[in-house]
Amino acid sequence: MTKPGPLEGVRVVDFTHIVAGPQCTRALADLGAEVIRVEHEQAIDTIRNGPPFVGGEPGINRGGSFNNFNRNKLSVSINAHHPLGLDLIKRLIAISDVVVENFSARVMDRWGLSYEEQRKVKPDIIYASITGFGHNGRLADYSTWGPTAQALSGLTLMSGLPGERPAGWGYSFLDHTAGYYAAIAVLMALHHRNRTGEGQWLDLSQVETGMVLAGPATLDYTVNGRPYRRPGNPPGNRSAHPRVAPHNTYRCAGDDRWCAISVFTEDEWTRFRDAIDDPDWARDPRFADNAGRIANEDELDRLIEGWTTERTPEDVMHRLQRAGVTAGAVQTNADKAERDPQLRARNFFPEAPHREADETHRFEGFPVQFSRTEASVRQAAPPLGADGAYVLQTLLGLSDDEVAELAEEAAL
Repeated sequence: MTKPGPLEGVRVVDFTHIVAGPQCTRALADLGAEVIRVEHEQAIDTIRNGPPFVGGEPGINRGGSFNNFNRNKLSVSINAHHPLGLDLIKRLIAISDVVVENFSARVMDRWGLSYEEQRKVKPDIIYASITGFGHNGRLADYSTWGPTAQALSGLTLMSGLPGERPAGWGYSFLDHTAGYYAAIAVLMALHHRNRTGEGQWLDLSQVETGMVLAGPATLDYTVNGRPYRRPGNPPGNRSAHPRVAPHNTYRCAGDDRWCAISVFTEDEWTRFRDAIDDPDWARDPRFADNAGRIANEDELDRLIEGWTTERTPEDVMHRLQRAGVTAGAVQTNADKAERDPQLRARNFFPEAPHREADETHRFEGFPVQFSRTEASVRQAAPPLGADGAYVLQTLLGLSDDEVAELAEEAAL
C-alpha cells in the first residue's frame, strides 16, 4: 500500500522557471503537495526547450532538465497579463496554501499579485519569492543566475588554482541551494500557520544562501589567516590543513579513471607501503617522514601514479581500504547511476512515466526515507497546459462554454 505524502492536502501555485524556483516546488511536490504550474505559451520556461530531450525529439514538453525539475507537478495555461486571466489566478490562489515564484523583484507587483493583493483573496496565504538580493536594499532590483550569485557571495574566488584566475563552479550550485532554502522556509511557514493561523511572505536572497556557505572559510581566514584555496595553498587535491602527503587523486587504468588516496600519519604511510608491496622507491630517505614527503610531493605523486595506472580505481580502493588506508574510487556518472550498490539498495533512481513521450524515465529520488509517510516520484513533468480541465473546471468550477470563451479572449 502506498503511503501518503507528508504534504498531502497542501496546494501550491507555482510561477517558477529555470532552476531555483522549480527546485523548491519539486521538493514540495515530491513530498505530496499538489503543485500547479501557471504558465502561458507566450512566455514559456526556457528549459522547456533545453536539451537533452526526452525520447531524443525536441519540443517544449521534452526538455530533459525541465522534465527533472518539474516532475510530480500539474500545468495550466493562464495569461496573467489579461484581466480575465489575472482573475482566474486570484481565484486559484484563494483555494491554495502557497505561492512560489522566482522572478525579479518587481514582476509580481506589476502583474497585480503583490503579497498585499494575494492576502486580499487568501488572508493566510504563504508567499515565497526567490530573488538575487531580496526585495529590499539598494540591490533589490538586480537579478542573478546561479553563477553570478556564486561570484557575488564569494564562492567563485574560493575555487581555482594558486596563481590562476578564479575557476568558479561549473554547476549552478546556488540555484539549487536557493531552492532548498525556499522549500525549508515554506515548510516552516506551514508549521507556523498550523499553530497560529497566520500566513506570511518569505523573501529569500539567493546571494545570501551562498554567503552562508562561505562562512567557515571567512572565519578561518579572519581567525587563522588561512585562505581557503587561493593564493598560495597547495594546488589540486593536495591537503592544506593539515599539510600531509600523499594526498591526491591518481590516474588509474581505464579511460579517465581516478582514485583518491589520503595518508595522514606515519602508521598509515607504513600500511600504504605494505599494501603496494613496499617497492624500492617507497624506502627512499626523501619519503621517510611527512616533511620529506611534502618537500618531494611532485616526485612522490609521480611514483604512486606509476602503481595506480596499472590497476582499476576499484582495485586500488579495495586494496588500500583493506590495509586501513583512506582511498576512494572517483565514480563516473555511469558508476553512480548504474552500478552503485548503495544507491540501488536505497532505490534512489525511481522510474516515472512521461505523458507525451509515452515512456518511463529514471529520476534521482528524494534523499529521505520516511517510516510513516512517503516522498515519491509519481510522474514526469507536465506538458504545457495539460491539466487545464482539472484546474479550470474541477477546482474553479468553470463550464465548457466559459473555458471556450476565455480561450477566445486569449486569457488562457
